[in-house]
Amino acid sequence: MKTKVLIVDDSALIRSVMSEIVNSQADMEVVGTAPDPLVARELIKKTNPDVLTLDVEMPKMDGLDFLEKLMRLRPMPVLMVSSLTERGSEITMRALELGAVDFVTKPKISIGSGMREYTELITDKIRAAARARVKRTVATVTPTMALPSMRSPLISSEKLIIIGASTGGTEAIREFLMQMPSDCPGILIAQHMPEGFTTSFARRLDSLCKIRVVESAGNERVLPGHAYIAPGHSHLLLSRSGANYMTRIEQTDPVNRHRPSVDVLFRSAALAAGKNAVGVILTGMGKDGAAGMLEMKNAGAQNFAQDEASCVVFGMPREAIAIGATHEVAPLTALPGLVLGHLAVHGGRALRV
Repeated sequence: MKTKVLIVDDSALIRSVMSEIVNSQADMEVVGTAPDPLVARELIKKTNPDVLTLDVEMPKMDGLDFLEKLMRLRPMPVLMVSSLTERGSEITMRALELGAVDFVTKPKISIGSGMREYTELITDKIRAAARARVKRTVATVTPTMALPSMRSPLISSEKLIIIGASTGGTEAIREFLMQMPSDCPGILIAQHMPEGFTTSFARRLDSLCKIRVVESAGNERVLPGHAYIAPGHSHLLLSRSGANYMTRIEQTDPVNRHRPSVDVLFRSAALAAGKNAVGVILTGMGKDGAAGMLEMKNAGAQNFAQDEASCVVFGMPREAIAIGATHEVAPLTALPGLVLGHLAVHGGRALRV
């Protein structure tokens, strides 16, 4: 059975390019295209698609208004197609909040290897979206109470929380960080996201959380109460400089087809922090992070994975669990408490690594 895809975009050229990409795959087909949400609404009723691709900026009805109504009245997997602009990235972050599974940037209309790579990217995301768990949503973000302060002489400033995620990860990370108290250990995050979107992602999280959230610029001292997000163009690594942990940014080759890569971050944490690190792997497709998390475990870190029921896509956590890289598996809502609980019990000042 082929995955049925409905393409919604006001550009006839983009609709044509996207249709060609989807129809080139043996396991999916375009069942309709729409120039605006009003036509899309009728085609959804007629074709009952498995996945909807939606332009974030649409005529006649705003793409966000349409998405909000769709996720309230007829929840389905939606893949946003976003422009590489600041406005496009801000709208995309809001779309993910409203229930979109994931996003891709608009295709560059060209030939050659770039188009082949784009074809692989978007079709992989459509496949992940077709398997995603989609829930009925409301239009607002529910405020989350941060967990109690960790301020205690037993908590070592050497402790760190290292997080990796992909599909569905923007919202999972938001939920996790909103429960972090202002004095929690420093946090490093690798989320699969293209260049230009991590700035908006960090800014949005910073406005919602008690902790400070920034897009990492590299060469920063890792401080308690701060979270550092890998920029969309680079790998984020943890390093050591004397008594301090530092961030490092590298534009080396993609790993597992990703830059930033979760494996790169986790492996650096295994080397630089060892038993002082706590690893957290959240929702996402593929296996990026599993091998690095196993290295963290072998170096003495305590590792947590999001459970299948609360994941949008149970790919990365499943792979980490399968190779024995995790210690505990729990719902997303329970993970912040479990991580902080572990740190409270085992957070005494550790030997330097």
